[in-house]
Amino acid sequence: MWEEDAYDDYEFVSTQVLARKVILCNSPESIQFAFSTRNASFERKSPQERFALAPIIGDGHFITDGETWKRRRRLIAPIIHVSHLAEFAPTMVEVAGETRDRWLKRPAGQSFDVLTEMAQLTAEIICRSVFGRELGHEHAQQVVDSFSEYQRQIAQLDMFSFLGLPDSFPRPRSRALRRAVQGIHDVLDGIIDSYQTRKKDKNDASLVGRLMEAHDEETGERIQGEALRNEVAVLFMAGHEGNANALTWTWYLLSQAPDVEARLHDELDRVLGDSMPTFSDLPRLTYTRAVLDESMRLYPPVPFLSREAIVDENYKGESIPRGSLIFVVPWLIHRHKKFWDKPDHFIPERFLPGNGPTPSKFAYIPFSIGPRVCSGLGFGSAEGILCVATIAQALRLRLKQGYKVEPVCRLTLRPAGGMPMSVEPRQHAAKVAPPDEPAAMACPFGHG
Repeated sequence: MWEEDAYDDYEFVSTQVLARKVILCNSPESIQFAFSTRNASFERKSPQERFALAPIIGDGHFITDGETWKRRRRLIAPIIHVSHLAEFAPTMVEVAGETRDRWLKRPAGQSFDVLTEMAQLTAEIICRSVFGRELGHEHAQQVVDSFSEYQRQIAQLDMFSFLGLPDSFPRPRSRALRRAVQGIHDVLDGIIDSYQTRKKDKNDASLVGRLMEAHDEETGERIQGEALRNEVAVLFMAGHEGNANALTWTWYLLSQAPDVEARLHDELDRVLGDSMPTFSDLPRLTYTRAVLDESMRLYPPVPFLSREAIVDENYKGESIPRGSLIFVVPWLIHRHKKFWDKPDHFIPERFLPGNGPTPSKFAYIPFSIGPRVCSGLGFGSAEGILCVATIAQALRLRLKQGYKVEPVCRLTLRPAGGMPMSVEPRQHAAKVAPPDEPAAMACPFGHG
């Protein structure tokens, strides 16, 4: 789909699609304009995102705008603030440790799908953090399967929106898609109901407990009923699906880069020794963080970001009429030759302090940027570092021999067909020679 020029040009490209002007922002300057400087003009998520996510999260704050978004954000932001991370770090390590120990019991050389495993791991972490209880294998599998099916069924483009039709105009939804949504909602509703019928501890530290007790100081509003389920669905989706994909791509990249993997293990041995990681270790796990940052540069969890102009605007002399759609493709800006040295290479060192000038922060946007940056950014970052540290302490993962990995663009950027890998305990792991050149990776949008 993307021509080679898109990786070293295409700063601001527009075209007309039926009733809509469609614009690609592909430079730090144009991204800053739409997502930060003039954010108020583009605060509404595009009809494409609303169409794709509304069946699952309803009016959740991720896709609302205006006063509704401001009120919900005021309620939710303090609940998942980074100041609470120390409370949730032990849960992250606990679940990652359970996954690691289960993997170490697998027969040598037996392949399994790491994408499914990471989806179950992050679902379990978010459930214990959100609800203060275990999700369990059966419910975790139901959520993972339902969300995978939903991504297969949902259309990538809402053509009705290009005709200028409002969100209220009925869109066709397949029976399989409706079943997938119901599978997700059944699990969330069951857990919320179970939580509400339990005797609640006044000192309950779970996110849902805080969410139910939170109220807007200006209006007195509380989140309850369907709105509560919708916001829980946002937390669950953000903390589960995106992080699962980021971790999966990280394991893949490490399996292809023995030198990087060795440096990661050196840091884990030096910082942690034989101890499990803790929240206080995070500032010292600088290379582990860089590995994850570089993984999300090459394989950004969210394949595209989009906005809708709610007023007429102008960028460098080009008019942007009200109703225009703005798109940013992190895959392109993260591999842009003008902003990154060796953009297709896995080089975590580029994210370490003192390694030369770094690109603009608007050239690295795995969690979006500006006022609508992902509210769970701190949670996701801590989860990724602690999970990689806990698992990589004890083992290596190896890609199934001969398997060709291909990314596919759904709601998230996932490996088509999963990620079959096998476990090698570190003390017995075979030494792997570095490849001469990194394998070419197909573009997930149809053309590399």
